[in-house]
Amino acid sequence: MVKLGIIEGFFGRCWSWLERRKVVSLLGPAGYEFYHYAPKIDTKLRRNWQQPYDATELKALTEFAAACRSEGVRFGVGLTPFAAHLDFSEDARAALKAKLAQLDDVGIEELAVLFDDMDGDLPDLAQRQAAIVDFATAHSKAGRFFTCPSYYSDDPLLDRVFGRRPDHYLEDLGKLIDPAIAIYWTGEEVCSREVSVGHIDEVTQRLGRKPALWDNYPVNDGPRMSQFLHLRAFTGRSSRLSGKLSHHAINPASQPLLTCIPALTLPEAYRLGDDYQYGRAFLDAANTICLPELASMILSNLLTFNDTGLERMGEATKAKLIAKYEVIDHPAANEIVDWLKGGYAITGEMLQTQ
Repeated sequence: MVKLGIIEGFFGRCWSWLERRKVVSLLGPAGYEFYHYAPKIDTKLRRNWQQPYDATELKALTEFAAACRSEGVRFGVGLTPFAAHLDFSEDARAALKAKLAQLDDVGIEELAVLFDDMDGDLPDLAQRQAAIVDFATAHSKAGRFFTCPSYYSDDPLLDRVFGRRPDHYLEDLGKLIDPAIAIYWTGEEVCSREVSVGHIDEVTQRLGRKPALWDNYPVNDGPRMSQFLHLRAFTGRSSRLSGKLSHHAINPASQPLLTCIPALTLPEAYRLGDDYQYGRAFLDAANTICLPELASMILSNLLTFNDTGLERMGEATKAKLIAKYEVIDHPAANEIVDWLKGGYAITGEMLQTQ
């Protein structure tokens, strides 16, 4: 079966280390084999990537890496060297080498060099980014490598936000980067409702390798998406993708325990194939995470949480739901209440500064 993983790559408030450990303890035994730590809020992996981690930060990362290993999950880091593609100078190379040495000390088993969320309308973008990937892989002790292109989907949204993609960008990147390096791809859209075998076959031809799917479900980190709880079981991902992808990593929702409900259904979709039933898979997963009483409550409000959202539910409905879930002594219920009260709201400023 395709290697399943988690890439913590969302905007907004991040999980605590205890929450991360809980997610790994639940999803590792279910078949998730790797965890890439790449929260947008960690500026030392993104806009301030040149700054070294301090001792406290390194200790937390090292302890989490060990916790992952104890669950049989490979730990990796997603590093976004902002603006390095504009001037990969000696200073930038020295800073990258130093950051990679710190990550080696942490004990990472995987390294993802990410180029998302930055302007990319340069004719030689693929060549510039391939040089950075080559440098990073040569100076890292990680055993497995990934990269994410600036244009990681055919979605025209990326061209509107980050500039027109260079001609033949994806094909050039695939030719320039070592075939052993996995390349992340989100599908036909940034947040793809369906990932078809036909599309993945086409992308495989363009990349010269099987893509690694960066699945933007159940993530809910935009100003619009944070209005919803993405709790439904996975759909639109055929079990036939198992032989077509190098990896399948999910970008989780902001709510660590609730995100495990849909996450638990993905291995079942692959395992059961044509026998998969997404409604039954949701209920089985919800019972595992929340126990039957709370799972039944969530099922009764699934349409409101997943499709209506905060803005359209009305204040009276919101107040009733808060009262309903506040009396439940369970961390998943606490996450629902926190969301209802606006605790997970994402602003446009966060997208610009994280």
